[in-house]
Amino acid sequence: MKTVKHLLLMACTLVLALSCGQSKAPKYLVLYYSQTGTTQTVAEAFQKCLGADIEQIVPVDPYSGSYQETISRGQQELSSKEFPKIQPLKSDVRAYDVIFLGFPVWFGTYANPIATLLDEVDFSGKKIVPFCTFGSGGLDACVKNIRAKLPDAEVLPGYGVRAARIAAAPGEIERFLKEGGFIPGETVKVDPFPEAHPASEAEAALFDAAVGDYPMIHAKATAVASRAIPGGTEYLFTAVDLPREGMPAPPTPPAGFQVYVTALDGEAPVFTQVVR
Repeated sequence: MKTVKHLLLMACTLVLALSCGQSKAPKYLVLYYSQTGTTQTVAEAFQKCLGADIEQIVPVDPYSGSYQETISRGQQELSSKEFPKIQPLKSDVRAYDVIFLGFPVWFGTYANPIATLLDEVDFSGKKIVPFCTFGSGGLDACVKNIRAKLPDAEVLPGYGVRAARIAAAPGEIERFLKEGGFIPGETVKVDPFPEAHPASEAEAALFDAAVGDYPMIHAKATAVASRAIPGGTEYLFTAVDLPREGMPAPPTPPAGFQVYVTALDGEAPVFTQVVR
């Protein structure tokens, strides 16, 4: 009998030792605001890859008007600093280790309902992974602004995708999560961009092809760096705005900005993000 008890005690001790040596798996929440459904598509791709809980942020008074009406309302809210009320969250943020926070980019930063969320919910001690959808860019500014707003949280690098490239999001999100260590799997290591050089005529033409159908960009490529990526080449262009027809020339030379362009084998080049 003593032998049996001794064996049981040893077994329990072993199980306890093993359990203490194992780290608890982090708990993920995908929390997002989406007006048109585009950001929702990205949020659901994150949720699927992570097996995470998910919740949508819902304004009490939804933005249900036309595009221009939404712009006017948003600008008025920014001017007055009176952001929209949102419905209480069903999820208890305190129960999660990592919050994947999604939104469209409005006026160069996160959409107004996110401003309300960041004011009302305590994210202290949490890891925040921003993700966003946009017309041309804004990820870097959003990450910077969230870090400033949440000094007691750890805001990690984020993911952003143009609405025009939403079909590419699932594959990019899977790679993003693997690179961040959120899900298992290996990815192809991509080298840093080398030093930029003056854009050649052929490279300038590639830039023009990538941005030519986007009306908000009227610019000339001045310099470029490129690197190999799986299935093609990624370019980092430096560009300057060109005067528009009927508009007076600016009194000072235009400042440069950066445009990321991807050219996959056998496909037309597309720009993925503008950073001003």
